[in-house]
Amino acid sequence: MAIAAAKLLPAAAAVSKGRSLSSPCSVSYSTLYRLSSSSSSSSSSAALQLDSLKFVVSSKFRNPSSLRICSAASSSSMSIQAPPEITSAASFLERKESGILHFVKYQGLGNDFILVDNRDSHEPRITPEQAVKLCDRNFGIGADGVIFAMPGINGTDYTMRIFNSDGSEPEMCGNGIRCFARFIAELENLQGKQSFTIHTGAGLIVPEIQEDGQVRVDMGEPILKASDVPTKLQPNKGQSVVKSKLEVDGVSWNVTCVSMGNPHCVTFGTEVSKNLQVDELNLAEIGPKFEHHVMFPARTNTGATLACGTGACSVVVAAVLEGHAGRSCTVDLPGGPLEIEWKEENNHIYMTGPAEVVFYGSVPL
Repeated sequence: MAIAAAKLLPAAAAVSKGRSLSSPCSVSYSTLYRLSSSSSSSSSSAALQLDSLKFVVSSKFRNPSSLRICSAASSSSMSIQAPPEITSAASFLERKESGILHFVKYQGLGNDFILVDNRDSHEPRITPEQAVKLCDRNFGIGADGVIFAMPGINGTDYTMRIFNSDGSEPEMCGNGIRCFARFIAELENLQGKQSFTIHTGAGLIVPEIQEDGQVRVDMGEPILKASDVPTKLQPNKGQSVVKSKLEVDGVSWNVTCVSMGNPHCVTFGTEVSKNLQVDELNLAEIGPKFEHHVMFPARTNTGATLACGTGACSVVVAAVLEGHAGRSCTVDLPGGPLEIEWKEENNHIYMTGPAEVVFYGSVPL
């Protein structure tokens, strides 16, 4: 569930603001690159020892996003080396080394993922337990999840699976699917406008890479039938739960329940306070009380995050149903804006937003 109290703006009023990543790993890598770049030698390199992980970078790269991070267990002084220049994700990931996982880290509005080329197998290359370690922001790579690009099934081009940073496996992730699309385009060396069919736990998803590099995703139809969300709240608008009362910690909230393949409970306020200010909430305390509420048998996606694609889609659906907004909106998230459109003619929701490479890397398993 996402406790969604988003700021909804007309699409024409959207202003994209430059934002810096707050991830400790991103800061460290950026610093390393500046160190290596500042040297007068073209083959210089710099390194930093972080606990038991060794990170080595070189100035011989096309640009910062081509950065290769080499990591290996080390308890002694480490050697300095200059890795070969990276020309593409495909050439980098094609290398086969026993016990080594090659990956590309992507981010979509600050929601970051470790992308793994798994197209040769229907089984993930790592376990959920390994994913937890890799996602750790202090002792691992640092990410919100690990995404596997797998062979398609049931006639689709590809299959996407995700392990969250806690080892759980969600049905789908809106920001992750955009990163997945850009990853596939680089693996397959695809240029310009491209689209693919992707099998996910939430069903068929069709992303389309635009000429400007943004990714527009057909997220399919929102699920509003209460029993399918699922929620035990009684339907109050047809088979849907719209602006219904939900008691949480002694407070009566107005909620609308939506699933985009994963369940969301959207609220714009309580019965007493109609204009919810998210920054005034203690999300760490109240979030789990929504997530584990008895009314949500499959739990809900709850917590503070820089961005959530399915959550943004659910917010727009709820806003339309409650009469707060039109069908085309800009949802302003902490990580940046997403353009969301709920088309009346086919009932599909379309999400458009960015996805960018952060760095290439290798890590021992």
